[in-house]
Amino acid sequence: MEVAVYDTYVPKKDGSLMHFDILVSDEVASKEQVYQFGRQYLATKGQQGQPLTAKECRFCHIAEPAQEVVDVISAQGYYIIEMQGCQ
Repeated sequence: MEVAVYDTYVPKKDGSLMHFDILVSDEVASKEQVYQFGRQYLATKGQQGQPLTAKECRFCHIAEPAQEVVDVISAQGYYIIEMQGCQ
């Protein structure tokens, strides 16, 4: 499996910025599905309702993932790599 990596920057409720990558199977054709995965992740961080559209989330590249990433994508549809401001 290869994964599509979406580079994502979302403003937090406190005005700071979250930077994370959303990884999905490269077979996911719907960007709206990618955004929905991002919204699910934001809800786990108490950031539900924050904007997540093409403005905040853009396709970056295709990558060969580690087995752990494949396992998580198989189970939940996506994998998040937290970069900054996600705590």
